[in-house]
Amino acid sequence: MPPHDLRRWLTEKVADHLRMPPADIDPAVKLRTYGMESIHAITLCVDIEETLGLLVDPTLAYDHPTIDALTAHLSELLPPPQTNTPRPLPTGTP
Repeated sequence: MPPHDLRRWLTEKVADHLRMPPADIDPAVKLRTYGMESIHAITLCVDIEETLGLLVDPTLAYDHPTIDALTAHLSELLPPPQTNTPRPLPTGTP
């Protein structure tokens, strides 16, 4: 998942858990500022594991306390997006 899509997805998930509009979540502001509690953080970890297929530590939202920090960290863990660029045909085949 490209970082901009990941950031949007995380913002939507956090907003849903906190019962806020996604537009009210600033990706640079610490999530605890919005009232993120441990139950929300654990639920977000489950969402990440189920959607992205990554096993994450339950302290993830505390170790990376903003949407921007979460996006950067998770982007490092995810495989790079695959491109649909065709492979060149081998040359010199009879």
